[in-house]
Amino acid sequence: MNRTDAEILWEVACVLARDAAEVSRPRDRVGRRLPPLLFFTDPDRTPRPWETAARLPVGSGVVFRHFGQADARQTALRLREATQDRGGLLLIGLDAELAEAVGADGVHLPERALDQATGLIALRPDWTITGAAHSRVGLRPVALDALIVSPVFTAGGASADRPTLGLTTFASWIQTATRPIYALGGIDSGNAHSLIGSGACGIAGVSAIQSAFRPD
Repeated sequence: MNRTDAEILWEVACVLARDAAEVSRPRDRVGRRLPPLLFFTDPDRTPRPWETAARLPVGSGVVFRHFGQADARQTALRLREATQDRGGLLLIGLDAELAEAVGADGVHLPERALDQATGLIALRPDWTITGAAHSRVGLRPVALDALIVSPVFTAGGASADRPTLGLTTFASWIQTATRPIYALGGIDSGNAHSLIGSGACGIAGVSAIQSAFRPD
């Protein structure tokens, strides 16, 4: 029987999470729950993201990036409801105030804002804090729970103009990182298996995850 895109992505994500858990990495913050699969929202590419969130496997995560959209609070509340119903993690992109308001589990920081991590952790030590990295500069030691590195493969959206890392470079970055690393950028059911053995702790995605877990 042919497996669906959703089944393949979740299976590979779980393999990555399991394998990464067996590797000891220095951490300042322990006991943080890191979902195998992270769905990144985008106002243009993922309309009605709460519908996708409601269909993700139990224990997945959502990173809500509203980029100043007027309906950000309403969408965040819908995502909070969807993720809570499925035991999922909800992180808000670069908006601690909104994260507080909707009872999110933490914040995701773009690479340019990684220096905010220490202050956020001091303010909310119970939150999960992740950050984006598109260069080796972004891999510098920061008090984060995980980094999302991109673009691993040819990607769309904001990463479309960034050079593709490729598997060899991506894996080498993981070897020097002091935090768990998610793979983001151009990952789909056709190439996800190639990430196995890279050291990534899970898969992050935008369009591919929305497409795989879209409502019937």
